[in-house]
Amino acid sequence: MLNPEENIELKNFTTFKIGGPARYFFRVRNLDEAREAFGFARLKRLPHFVLGGGSNLLASDEGFHGVIIKNELFGVSFTEAGDEEVEAVAGAGENWDAFVAESVRRGFYGLENLSGIPGTVGAAPIQNIGAYGAEVKDAIVSVEAIDSRTGALKAFTNADCRFAYRDSFFKTPEGKPFIVTAVRFRLKKSGVLNTEYKDLKNHFASAPKKNRALTLKTVRQAVLEIRRGKFPDLETCGTAGSFFKNPIISRQQFDDLKKQFPDLPGFPLDADSRGFQADSRGKNTPRVKVSLAWILDNVCELKGYQKGSMALFERQPIVAVNTGGASAEDAKRLAQEVAARVKEKTGIEVEWEVERL
Repeated sequence: MLNPEENIELKNFTTFKIGGPARYFFRVRNLDEAREAFGFARLKRLPHFVLGGGSNLLASDEGFHGVIIKNELFGVSFTEAGDEEVEAVAGAGENWDAFVAESVRRGFYGLENLSGIPGTVGAAPIQNIGAYGAEVKDAIVSVEAIDSRTGALKAFTNADCRFAYRDSFFKTPEGKPFIVTAVRFRLKKSGVLNTEYKDLKNHFASAPKKNRALTLKTVRQAVLEIRRGKFPDLETCGTAGSFFKNPIISRQQFDDLKKQFPDLPGFPLDADSRGFQADSRGKNTPRVKVSLAWILDNVCELKGYQKGSMALFERQPIVAVNTGGASAEDAKRLAQEVAARVKEKTGIEVEWEVERL
């Protein structure tokens, strides 16, 4: 029988290093243990929360008076899928970057631009993680998930997952009861490396001639190097990575802002990324993703801004950092102040990317 630990400090399981005690804490390593933990929560009539790497989470100072289920479903396999492709299956508890590193080591294309993202494989489809011109949805074939209400296992196709910018079916009320257990990817044995993203393009353009060769390994190394220059070290600083989402606004609002801020970066979205939204007359209007980091730096002048023990990282203001001893309330106050400043200067409503518990 699986026995829970009790009153476990969540700050020790989140990269933000913030969070009070969890009343009950399970570590599950297979489907039967997961079903047992969900059953325990139902029996006790307590809420549950599934924890992966804790890298995109702000836990309450009061902790969680319920059941935390730490996903430790491991295992990785690579199987031939024709002459040009490979199918990779990874357990939800696997470390994301370790999985990417192994894919690159084996010479498989598709995940290299997503190197260095903290967290687990299970979180990747939920958040539809993306970086440097790539999104994980483009490599996912299907997602296996367990229904926490019944214990039934279900496979979701890529279409079923309803991927969008930092969004998926699993973040909707309908999808939240489903807990990711494994993810199936389709990788390629050869391909065209994507280095069109500005940071990557600049990296290779400025590198010594002998280091400009584009290979899976050099692209991964470039992404890791760029990330090290932008993001704080998780070993020395509490952070949940990008605290806010890049806003998605109408083309009209973007054009109006460009008149005021000519250098504002904007990225038109395609239909697959929910790049259109119905207006008041029911007509679909195009939408544009804008750089919140640019706005925070150039419009709001908040890069490096500090409020108590919380700050916006001096090299990437979309990232909030706990400089030591910050509480969840400290983080919330900083976020509210930042959102208010952006709203005042641009009219844009800022959304959190970090999940709250």
